[in-house]
Amino acid sequence: MVRSARRLLQGILVLQAVFALLVAGAALALGAPAWAALLAGLGGVVLVRLAINLNNFLLSSRAASPTPEPYRLDWRARLRLFLEEFRCSMLVTSWHVPRGRAALRVHADSTHPPVLLIHGYGCNSGYWAWLVPLLDAARISHAGVDLEPVGGDIDDFAQLVEQRVRALCAATGAPQVAIVAHSMGGLVARAWMRRYGTARVARVVTLGSPHHGTALARFGPGTNALQMRMDSPWLRALAAAETAQTRALVTSIYTHQDNIVSPQTTSELPGARNIGFGGVGHVALGRNPRVLAAVMQELEALEALA
Repeated sequence: MVRSARRLLQGILVLQAVFALLVAGAALALGAPAWAALLAGLGGVVLVRLAINLNNFLLSSRAASPTPEPYRLDWRARLRLFLEEFRCSMLVTSWHVPRGRAALRVHADSTHPPVLLIHGYGCNSGYWAWLVPLLDAARISHAGVDLEPVGGDIDDFAQLVEQRVRALCAATGAPQVAIVAHSMGGLVARAWMRRYGTARVARVVTLGSPHHGTALARFGPGTNALQMRMDSPWLRALAAAETAQTRALVTSIYTHQDNIVSPQTTSELPGARNIGFGGVGHVALGRNPRVLAAVMQELEALEALA
């Protein structure tokens, strides 16, 4: 089993470089000038990545939930959505995650609960490259956690979260933490609360989390992908173990155009505060200014409770 998302994506980058060189070499052999051969190599990689993103949107559309009227998009908004998602996907998988490592940063003068950042499937703490500067600007202490191995059991990830919660509380002196979790990370946060309780939880904010599963999970490898299949036995057991008080601690932020979590309304968690957005893709939830503003609003509202 692949252990590290960082190593996995570094390997994929090497394969992409080899592919680009092969395409460039073929172009040179056909008599293309060096600049055109290089452009062909890079263009080949971009086209493959573009096709992968387009396929995700196609697959998600087959299981999509009905889009409410206020969130329906015209072709211009759909194009902006796709371009933002493609850009974010390229940056996350080709730059942020291959370089990402879980860090812990303490702001001694903070008046907010510290924040634990939990990434999603196939990522690491590098996913939070756009949120971390906002937390620092607001003087909010924070830490990441890298969920390894990549295809591991979500219940095992809960142990990693417990270790980081303890470290974050010890470093800040805070009795509680807030959690911001993307995609599978939201299920990890819920699994952690099931095992360790909610006494140290100020708030859990999930972004695009498949609380009832996603149709695309059947294409993913690993135990965690099996657990994220639509209404899997694991998801049903998780829901059955939760109380109304636990659900009330959760804010579920999601997008009606999610290209990975589909049907999109699977992110709606009964008993939680559910906030829907339109015109945002799955990966872009961690970068979109409107979404990040909503996340920061949730966290800054906890100041009076710190």
